[in-house]
Amino acid sequence: MTNKIFMLGTFIGVPLSVIGTLMHWPTMVLFTIYCLSIIALASYMGRATESLAIVAGPRIGGLLNATFGNAVELIISIFSLKAGLVGVVLASLTGSVLGNLLLVAGLSFFIGGLKFKRQKFNVHDARHNSGLLMFAIIVAFVIPEVFSMEMNEPKTLTLSIGISIILIALYLAALFFKLVTHRGVYQSAESEAAAAAGHHEQPEWGKWKAIIILLIATLAVAYISENLVHTFHYVAESFGWTELFIGVIIVAIVGNAAEHASAVLMAVKNKMDIAVEIAVGSTLQIAMFVAPVLVLFSLMFETKMPLVFTLPELIAMVSSVLLMVIISNDGESNWFEGLTLVAAYFIMGIGFFLL
Repeated sequence: MTNKIFMLGTFIGVPLSVIGTLMHWPTMVLFTIYCLSIIALASYMGRATESLAIVAGPRIGGLLNATFGNAVELIISIFSLKAGLVGVVLASLTGSVLGNLLLVAGLSFFIGGLKFKRQKFNVHDARHNSGLLMFAIIVAFVIPEVFSMEMNEPKTLTLSIGISIILIALYLAALFFKLVTHRGVYQSAESEAAAAAGHHEQPEWGKWKAIIILLIATLAVAYISENLVHTFHYVAESFGWTELFIGVIIVAIVGNAAEHASAVLMAVKNKMDIAVEIAVGSTLQIAMFVAPVLVLFSLMFETKMPLVFTLPELIAMVSSVLLMVIISNDGESNWFEGLTLVAAYFIMGIGFFLL
């Protein structure tokens, strides 16, 4: 049912995006069409990546998920940087962290918890991810904020570049740790049971079909994202929204919509290892790969992006990490813990709306 909705969204939304752009339809109409089209296309990118991951095996699959898991945010952010909208880019990175840790994980825990009283996931993975979250958000994002207070712009940018290179290197090392040197050491109960039963997951699409769909969807997202960025200013003025709110809430939700749906669906099926991996793994991709890549990308444009967030963005991200670490470290979840995470997201959402 969900796949049919996304298929309709793609086959109606993409042609309308092209026609609307060429015929200069009202900006608000275009903004809505662009957002819905990107959400539908993100679903196809996610399904193609999953199919390739099954065909290629877990090692290359992990690399593919790292590359394409947050491709939509990366593409939107690159075009935003090109347009000089550094505030929107930093806000969308913040929104992705908050959205994944509080909204995605929260809804997964809550909706899954309504069906099952207690849901378990790999406690070793949870603790490993907790350490990386503390490093990526609390160490790597707070340090530039604190040090930049005593630095001029060129020094702040140099610090940001150095931290970005370290983050990317550590992220690649984390992938190597999980997929090569310690692959299977901390295997989940789910995957052990599947292996014992001789269960092999079948890909939805074959290798070449998945590659072609992934390439076409990526090109379509790139085209629509470039046009979407040009509507931000008008939409912000029309609704009285700030760039901060558009980035934190709108861009982040559009970029992560397909992942949100996947995580909740997995929780309903009691596949909590996958649901948690989608929420936390995606956050780590944003913080340790997408954000530093964007800092390095910005060097090619007129407006450079240092890795310095506003104080509300930083405090919101740190709070969401601490809350997620405390709730997930026991390897169990229930509906009330999910509701707590969602409540935290709405509190922060109201705050960003009123700023």
